[in-house]
Amino acid sequence: MSAARHDTSFPITPIGTIASDFPDKFGVPRQPGLITETIAQLRLIEPYNDPLAVRGLEGFSHLWLTFIFHLSPLDWKPLVRPPRLGGNARIGVFASRSTHRPNRLGLSLVELINISTHDGVTLTLRGADLVHGTPVVDIKPYLPWAEARPEARTGFAPQAPELIQVAFSSQALNSLALRADGDSLRRLIEGVLAQDPRPAYRGRSNDSRLYGVYLRDINVRFRALDAGQNVVLQVEAIEPRST
Repeated sequence: MSAARHDTSFPITPIGTIASDFPDKFGVPRQPGLITETIAQLRLIEPYNDPLAVRGLEGFSHLWLTFIFHLSPLDWKPLVRPPRLGGNARIGVFASRSTHRPNRLGLSLVELINISTHDGVTLTLRGADLVHGTPVVDIKPYLPWAEARPEARTGFAPQAPELIQVAFSSQALNSLALRADGDSLRRLIEGVLAQDPRPAYRGRSNDSRLYGVYLRDINVRFRALDAGQNVVLQVEAIEPRST
């Protein structure tokens, strides 16, 4: 009798693509659900955009998305530097949620807001921590009775990161006031900058550099103050980016 065949590689095909408020990696929430102002859409592609494939999904409020960190490099290292540890302390990649992983697979818990089966299938999601254009490879319903474990140990990340204050210059406020989505965009900016997206490895205590983060179709220019506050200086329109 011949030995059983053991495959050493497994092809993965995206089932859909994310459309989100984050054109770039910089500024994306480091965990799902931290910024509830983020609204994204998952557009399924053929042949997975058959409405039959999502029959019954409307009964669930939250979903697990398995996706590809498509903007991360193909190479990986056994040690990574999590921002929660200051960006310099190293731990094993499998003890982290780093984007630099052997297979570049990510997992996010998102809230399902709506399912549209008009011209294919589109899921509207809240709280996604995904870059615009992210390939999604699977969807599974979230079951709190099986998957929520409040007593679980959480290692070096025992609680959500502390938030910092965000203020707006008069120029930034005037720019937002001219937009139809100005209120929601302001809440999105506040949510992103309160998480302090600046690179941790550079040190944040005396960092007064000017930063820019792309959100929707704007470039938000901001600087941190010594008092632990991010100040939005400018809101500049940018050209739409293709996926």
